[in-house]
Amino acid sequence: MTTDNSKVIADFLALFAQKDASKLAPYFHPDIAFHNYGDPEIQGRDGVIAVWEGVFRIMERVEFTTLHSAVNGDLVIEEQVHGLALPGGKLAPIRNMAVYRMRDGQIIEWRDYTNQEYARSLLR
Repeated sequence: MTTDNSKVIADFLALFAQKDASKLAPYFHPDIAFHNYGDPEIQGRDGVIAVWEGVFRIMERVEFTTLHSAVNGDLVIEEQVHGLALPGGKLAPIRNMAVYRMRDGQIIEWRDYTNQEYARSLLR
């Protein structure tokens, strides 16, 4: 993997459409901390992979798109659209802010922020 942090994140996000959590693993530092949409923080690579395995089981489609990105050394901040679709449902364009802190080309800290009520309304 490259150590260009913006490229690492772009490559990482492109994998979500494949819905294979094992492909995300190389992007996670073993000590990653993941805080998603206000849920309790998940610690460690295995825990984060388990979260995404669950999401991929539930969602028919998962597509992440970056609208804007700001990079300062090991910090990458992105405005994103998380496209999520339940089986038989339309792709819901959920606006999201993501903050990634990198270490040695891997994500060691990841925080996602969105309006959960709005996201749920789009998924109905």
